[in-house]
Amino acid sequence: MPHRFEFFSLVAGATLVSTAAFAVDDTVRTEAGDLKVTTVTSDLSRPWGFEFLPDGSMLVTEKGGTMRVVSGDGKVGEPISGVPKVESGGQGGLLDVALDPKFTENRLVYFTYSAAGEGGNSTAIGKGRLSPDGTRLEEVSKIFTQEPRYDGNKHFGSRIVFDREGHLFAGLGERSDKGIRENAQKLDNHIGKVIRINADGSVPADNPFVGQEGARPEIWSYGHRNIQGGALNPETGAVWFSEHGPKGGDEVNVAERAKNYGWPMVSYGVEYSGQPVGTGKQSGEGFTQPVLHWTPVIGASGMAFYTGDAVPGWKGSAFFGGLATKDLVRVTFDGTKVVGEERLLKDFGKRIRDVRQGPDGAIYVATDEGDIMRVGRAKG
Repeated sequence: MPHRFEFFSLVAGATLVSTAAFAVDDTVRTEAGDLKVTTVTSDLSRPWGFEFLPDGSMLVTEKGGTMRVVSGDGKVGEPISGVPKVESGGQGGLLDVALDPKFTENRLVYFTYSAAGEGGNSTAIGKGRLSPDGTRLEEVSKIFTQEPRYDGNKHFGSRIVFDREGHLFAGLGERSDKGIRENAQKLDNHIGKVIRINADGSVPADNPFVGQEGARPEIWSYGHRNIQGGALNPETGAVWFSEHGPKGGDEVNVAERAKNYGWPMVSYGVEYSGQPVGTGKQSGEGFTQPVLHWTPVIGASGMAFYTGDAVPGWKGSAFFGGLATKDLVRVTFDGTKVVGEERLLKDFGKRIRDVRQGPDGAIYVATDEGDIMRVGRAKG
């Protein structure tokens, strides 16, 4: 049976009750102290991803197709020019954004978006150079297009993570519908995959399926559902992704070379109808197990490992946004073994879309309601 536990919520006098399908350490909780939540801005339109720029401002994508700079004091800039047209219907739009590891030298920015093309739409990765004044993207190009395209509006993914060698990993959705989603188990397409490419869009020669007949060379791992969180583990250098399950079975996976994560053959969830998924089993031969799964789902979106010193008790934790539970989930690990979990921000009732650690050591979250909020020690 799931273990039931309580944790402190970041509103005075409030508690939060949750369940998890693993044993937890009930002492994993943030002490209240002078920890506080402040709103940086509430003037955005469905922010999807954001990154901190070197000056402490934030580069933010909005689902509808705009990218903006938000200053440290919350001033929202005008839309940045040069962003390609996106298909923003359903779950599509302008999605994640990431800075080049050498951004201070080259000012390159990468972003994912749903793009139209022959046969439908799919997730694309764009690249551009942010002008010195932050008002435009220059030299914009598309460096990757998910194939095949599909006439649908769900499960585009997606998050971008750079590894320590500068490879770009991106998590791609499996487009949800039966028929197309079965391609997540096949290697001749990019449906339900994690891809690994170079920053210019070329394929690393050591990718696992390079040279294999009938396989897409960009593929790193497969059998994924709808990835909407991702981060580099600072201790190991491994790339981690979180993905939405159906009715139950949100997962956190370490993206390992050539591994198959099972969707839609196995799942810790069931179909929305209540019918079993695939084989009806939670695991199977040849399928890699998640390091963590949630039932009921949290709607995992956004992910960040905490490396700061501002809140010492958070060191080494991973934070996940909850779209369904409308909270910020902190998980502690011993390697890849879950030690404990804490739920924060529940009382705000906002769908958390992205999570980042700020340069001041606080955790920042973007919400579907248009906010960026700071969670950490009081300033000053």
